[in-house]
Amino acid sequence: MKKTIIMALMAAASVSASAQQKQTIEIPSWLSNVKLSGYGMTQYQYSGQKDAESNSFNIRMARISLEGRIAGDFYWKTQIQFNGNTSTLGSSPRMVDLFAEWQKYEYFKVKIGQFKNPFTFENPTHPIDQGFMGYSQNVSKLAGFSDRAGEHASNGRDIGLQFQGDFLKNANGRNLLHYQIGVFNGQGTNTKDVDQQKNVIGGVWVMPVSGMRIGAFGWTGSYARKGTWTDEHDASYTADIQERSGVRKLSQNRYAFSFEYKQDGWTVRSEYIHSTGKAFAKSITNFNDANAKDCNLNAKIGDKAQGVYGLVIAPLAQLPKNSRIDVKARYDMYQPNGKSNMQRTQYEAGLNFHIGKRISILTEYALINDKTLAKHNYSMADAEVCFRF
Repeated sequence: MKKTIIMALMAAASVSASAQQKQTIEIPSWLSNVKLSGYGMTQYQYSGQKDAESNSFNIRMARISLEGRIAGDFYWKTQIQFNGNTSTLGSSPRMVDLFAEWQKYEYFKVKIGQFKNPFTFENPTHPIDQGFMGYSQNVSKLAGFSDRAGEHASNGRDIGLQFQGDFLKNANGRNLLHYQIGVFNGQGTNTKDVDQQKNVIGGVWVMPVSGMRIGAFGWTGSYARKGTWTDEHDASYTADIQERSGVRKLSQNRYAFSFEYKQDGWTVRSEYIHSTGKAFAKSITNFNDANAKDCNLNAKIGDKAQGVYGLVIAPLAQLPKNSRIDVKARYDMYQPNGKSNMQRTQYEAGLNFHIGKRISILTEYALINDKTLAKHNYSMADAEVCFRF
């Protein structure tokens, strides 16, 4: 009797195991390596600009991203920024990245989709790792963030196709040369081409010693709108929905020279950018408002701009559990018309506190000298608590 019961239990267990095997769902390999990540940046900022004083808490940025690999050779990523409101493009929830890159060969990679413009060292730097209350003025105005041409805020990104790679290894197996070049719509994020002319943007840099990069970048193309305007001869133009008339195209030609050294907790970086090309009088903040169809020019800033910055972030103290304190300073100068009479300069210094690898507290004081204001000098203070997951 006991033997019969044992055999029955063994048979039942065998049936149960078989049923469990049949219920097992195999996860596709491309899905098993999908990574979810994100970060948030909360901010307090004070500005003492005369007649425009401000003192406010703010959500500077909040993003979530998914990334992974398909068939080994293809890397993909999508990233959404979801903080802010829905009334202005600069702070509305929106997609910032969506691309795939074929990475079979180190010396030749192909990327397509929406991603960072291959222009300057600072543009692709993570906002938390960048370390200051904002990207430098010349990068913000001349690399597609809040572009001087009047383009909507695009976080340094555009839609296009890019080739890049690293090669020329030294005796230690470290690559000495990098190149990147791409073609883009020239209209910023989540926007189709308007004038059928693509932007060509690229750069090349050498890496003579570990941690050092010395590079040069170029940008040629246009930014365009379809709308209405009055030219310098008082002739009026109006957009024609059926025709390509009413499209005003502004040529944009830019170049940059860059230097960076990152090693042992130190970051030293400097970049000069020069731009030739006119700008629209009003930037687009909402594609449904009048600014999106206003094609009049900004005569005040003309067709030239330039800027330079130099920064140092240095380790001050190493703390337990992968924590540390950094000291930082930055000189940041931008001339929206290429001349000193409209120059805006920021002198910044502060401390960054990194608590483990997930939490950072960024603090700084800035003295601003803006020659376009009646009272040139004023102070700013900024503190940010940032986290990653």
